[in-house]
Amino acid sequence: MGGGGGGGGGDTFTVDDALLTLGFGKYQYFVLAYAALAWVSEAMEMMLLSFIGPVLKRIWRLSAKEQSLITSVVFIGMLVGAYSWGVIADKYGRRKGFLMTALVTTSAGFMSSFSPNYATLLVLRCVVGIGLGGGPVLCSWLLEFIPPPNRGTWMVVFQAFWTVGAVFEASIAWAVMPTLGWRWLLAFSSIPSFGLLIFYLCTPESPRYLCLNGKIKEAKTILDRIAKVNGTEVPSGTLVSDDDVVASDQDSTPTKRHKQGALTTILKLLSRELIRPTLLLWVVFFGNSFSYYGLVLLTTELNAGRSACAGHKVKAEETEDVNYKDVFITTFAEFPGLIIVALTVDRVGRRLSMAVLFFICCVLIFPLVFQQSEMVTTGLLFGSRICITATFTTLFIYAPEIYPTAVRSTGFGAASSMGRIGGMVCPYVAVALVQGCHETAAIGMFEVIIILSGVCILLIPIETKGRKLSDDVKQKCQPV
Repeated sequence: MGGGGGGGGGDTFTVDDALLTLGFGKYQYFVLAYAALAWVSEAMEMMLLSFIGPVLKRIWRLSAKEQSLITSVVFIGMLVGAYSWGVIADKYGRRKGFLMTALVTTSAGFMSSFSPNYATLLVLRCVVGIGLGGGPVLCSWLLEFIPPPNRGTWMVVFQAFWTVGAVFEASIAWAVMPTLGWRWLLAFSSIPSFGLLIFYLCTPESPRYLCLNGKIKEAKTILDRIAKVNGTEVPSGTLVSDDDVVASDQDSTPTKRHKQGALTTILKLLSRELIRPTLLLWVVFFGNSFSYYGLVLLTTELNAGRSACAGHKVKAEETEDVNYKDVFITTFAEFPGLIIVALTVDRVGRRLSMAVLFFICCVLIFPLVFQQSEMVTTGLLFGSRICITATFTTLFIYAPEIYPTAVRSTGFGAASSMGRIGGMVCPYVAVALVQGCHETAAIGMFEVIIILSGVCILLIPIETKGRKLSDDVKQKCQPV
């Protein structure tokens, strides 16, 4: 294939060549804004779980396990959705994938505010989880519009909107829960999802996905549109896919080579080229999600659980269900976590920075094995939340970069599904064990899982810092 490099004067050029020439401009800002709205929506739907659980435990007189199940069913849904939406996005397109996720999340999220009982709430929140499982599709879609040199920086900016959503949710909960109640919190939290449906018609399909599937003409049209909006020019020559599928403007039918079903895609993930990073990523995603959501839940449970175990129980009706101040403070820990990622992801690299942060997190939560004051506990959770936010953010940049376009959404979705299992299990550690006065066992389990995650990330043999995305499984990542 005649490489266009920056595109100037070459006989052929790829989508990456075109994006390098087109730059990151106004068009990508629109794509980023849409993806950011989705990320804010997902963060809000996830963060509200730490607020409604304690309240519903009191109102509906739930046991610790029943309270934990409210969170776990969301992750059960995400486990199903993360893989399913990835397959749909790789087979039918990124746009169709995230349209379906938005429809499911919006409808179920709003309806759950009218839940008449515990069982109905569980079903609807599980459906919300299925919709939220489409997050990796949005990440893959955004990633495929960003020029390679800018990927790390702009994916950090994108991840920052998760923190915006988390802080916004904490603010709403603090204002709404004591006065209007949990139903209003659920209703308000579904509003950003409605925005995804309103602006959906304006969103483009990924040109990289179109090019890979032989839809060269459609891909070229989108690149021309990007050039017009950004005030730049598409490289001269013929647009081709990175896997050497050369096509003309008349070749607008997906090539047989890229028609694949769910089984074919899974076999590619477990092929000789990808099986090691795939399996290791699954472990890291499990550990990262377990730790992140576990620390979120510990913020509302640890001090209250220890007070109860120490014999300082008070009537639930006379106290707040959630210490909103502590949750609000620790949520702000995500901002310095994002700053750390911005400073390290394109300098130190993805793998090393994640490993170091995992190990620092272990050091910070170790003192929680012993009884600490409320201030010290909040401070240690704040520091560990910084580290785990940074690893979570970096992992969501790194994972889709590892996989080629042909299986990117599916591979990222499958790994994310493993993370959902971690999120599904963590409430029984962060809530049930703490409320059962087994705080030492809970913290010890966090220590083991976080250390294992740090070791596994170092064993993945691929560093994607400064690398172009690949299109097919047998391609190696190319340096920029």
